[in-house]
Amino acid sequence: MRSLAIGATGMIAQQLNVETISNNIANATTTGFKKQRAEFQDLLYQNFRRIGSTSSDAGTIVPTGVQVGAGVRVAAVARVLEQGNLTVTDNKLDVAVNGSGYFQVQLPSGDTAYTRAGNFKLSPEGIIVTADGYPVQPAITIPAEAVDVAINASGEVMVKLDGQVAQQNVGQLQLATFANAAGLEAVGDNLFLQTGASGEAVGGNPGAPGFGRVVQGALETSNVNIVQEITTLISAQRAYEMNSKVIKTTDEMMQQASQLR
Repeated sequence: MRSLAIGATGMIAQQLNVETISNNIANATTTGFKKQRAEFQDLLYQNFRRIGSTSSDAGTIVPTGVQVGAGVRVAAVARVLEQGNLTVTDNKLDVAVNGSGYFQVQLPSGDTAYTRAGNFKLSPEGIIVTADGYPVQPAITIPAEAVDVAINASGEVMVKLDGQVAQQNVGQLQLATFANAAGLEAVGDNLFLQTGASGEAVGGNPGAPGFGRVVQGALETSNVNIVQEITTLISAQRAYEMNSKVIKTTDEMMQQASQLR
C-alpha cells in the first residue's frame, strides 16, 4: 500500500520540523539569533484518471480526475529576519543594530563573515574584535590611554583620551546589507557567509538610506518567541503522531488482508 510510504514521508518531514523548532528554543537567549521555519511541499501525484481526458465519443471531458499524492517533503528551512528586542547592557563595547544590516568580521582565513551579534571586546592591541577574537571590519583601534568610548547612531567611534577634553574620532563602524539576507549561510558562532543566493554585500554607514542605526550599550536579543515555538512544537508532535497512526492502520489493514481465506 502506498500509505506506508506516504506516512513515512510525513514522519520524516515532521522530525526535521521538530529539530528546527528545538534549535530555535535552544537559541532563545543567543545574541542576534534569527529563528528558522521549516517549509513543506507535496510530492508528485500519480494519475489514475487524468484531468481533462475524454470520457466518451461525444467529447465529454473528465472534470476532476483521480490523483493520489506521494507524500510530503521539506522544501526549505527559511530564516526569519524580523528585528529582535534591544536589551540595555551599559557596556561601552556592546553595539546593537536597530534595522537592516550586519557587522562585518574578518575570519582567520581572510574571508569576511557577517553577524548581528555586537558583543564586542578589545584585543591585546586595542582592536575591536568579536567574542572569538575576530577583528571587526573596518579595523578600529582604541588607544590604550583612552578613558571613555562613545559610539553614535551613525557608527562613529569617539574616544576621550586621558588629560584631554575634546573627543577624538578613531574609526567608523560599517554595516553590510544583502538583496536576499535569508540566503546567507549560517556557519555557527553567530556568523554568516555570503552565498550566490544572498547576492553581493553592499556596505554603508549606519543610518544611511537602507541601513539601520547602531545603539551603543545594548544588544539585540534572539527573535525567538518561546510561546509560539512551544505551540508549533505541539502541532508538529501531533502531526508526527497522526502519520505514525497512518502507518499502523495500514499495517493492520494488510494483516487483515493476509488472513482472508
